Amino acid sequence: MIGISGPVFRPGDDGYDGERLGYNLALDQRPALVVGARAAADVAAAVRHAAGAGLGVAVQATGHGISAPTDGHLVVDTSRMRGVTVDPVRRTVLVEAGVRWHEVLGAVAPHGLAPLSGSNPEVGVVGYTLGGGIGLLGRRYGYAADRVRRMTVVTADGQLREVSAEREPDLFWGLRGGKDNLGIVVAMELDLVPVARIFGGGLYFPGESAAEVLHAYAAWTETVPEEMSSSIQLIQYPELPVLPEPLRGRFVAHVRIAWCGATAAAEPWVRPLRALGPTLLDTLREMPVTETGSIHHEPPMPVAAYDRNTALRELAPGAVDTLLELAGPQAEAPVILEIRHHGGAYARMPEVPNAVGGRDAAFMVFSTFIMPPATLPDLREVHATLHDKIAPWGTGGSFVNFLGIDDATPDRVRACYAPADYRRLAALKASYDPANLFRVNYNIPPAGAAS
Repeated sequence: MIGISGPVFRPGDDGYDGERLGYNLALDQRPALVVGARAAADVAAAVRHAAGAGLGVAVQATGHGISAPTDGHLVVDTSRMRGVTVDPVRRTVLVEAGVRWHEVLGAVAPHGLAPLSGSNPEVGVVGYTLGGGIGLLGRRYGYAADRVRRMTVVTADGQLREVSAEREPDLFWGLRGGKDNLGIVVAMELDLVPVARIFGGGLYFPGESAAEVLHAYAAWTETVPEEMSSSIQLIQYPELPVLPEPLRGRFVAHVRIAWCGATAAAEPWVRPLRALGPTLLDTLREMPVTETGSIHHEPPMPVAAYDRNTALRELAPGAVDTLLELAGPQAEAPVILEIRHHGGAYARMPEVPNAVGGRDAAFMVFSTFIMPPATLPDLREVHATLHDKIAPWGTGGSFVNFLGIDDATPDRVRACYAPADYRRLAALKASYDPANLFRVNYNIPPAGAAS
């Protein structure tokens, strides 16, 4: 393809199958073209080709943010763009579009610095950040998107633009939260925070303690300072030899914490959790930021998953009982349930405002399940019931980075934003992408278009 230095794959080509699929294998993607971009110029050329050929454009780095089917469209694969440049004096890192968090952590840690990375170090930096970025230091420092200084983006006209608070500020506002609706970000500069080590890990309680632990966790979160980020997961572990022996075949309530401060100061906050009773495993320890991926220890390999999420204004006792009924050890439901504690810095708009939604949420309830395709109809019903029944405690919102394969609909996407912000994003879309070239995603149609 003219102007492309990287490989281009079409159906039937060697390597096509390895390029077309993302981390979530729930959608069997069949794009018309996959462009393996090596540089920003490749991305711009691919966008211009798609516009001329009438193809929609999707962007993929690691494939964790799978959304709408790419069948018949053009996918820009940015995974080959892996540049990382650290400026320890300014406390910033400049990353290209295909960089993963573990690469950033390894580059900045020797300088005593950390990014606002997520729970899975294999996730791509750019996609995660454009959707907000809910991380392990977030209650102290906010969303990852709040720490973006500038970006280089290819817009629907195939042009390369430098965007910041001073340069094209409206586009800068919308990219931070609007995901890939307004363009393909090929480079991003992020502020770092002065954190070299944290205290964190997990307390794994047996299923028979799940009700006590979940109620206690809900009460505990009402007292903790912003230095404490945490979540709790209810999961039925399979009987697999790769798992620690105490967890194999067990239903587990897994409390995960990340304390951003002196370890000694964390101990009084951890004590009430440890006092809840015997654990199957206790992995709490002081660790370098490079090892924070061990806190959630999420699957490193691609899987087929079905996801849903709901933002909660509170984790009241009634909400806890509802979640236990539908996803606790007695439910025997095909659900892995996670509750993440928000509030703190998440609730505050940064100095340079952005489009990130969910600042009114105190918690997020996220349900997932690793599935064979035949189970999808049943999974839809189970997850829909859970989120419908938890809705009385909800804000009415969701988080765009945690949407699933059924969520690429106007109503689901709109629920991820404050109404005024959604209208502003739609107006920006009409200005920067009036033909909705970037539509193979959690799409925000241009203002005035049928949705």
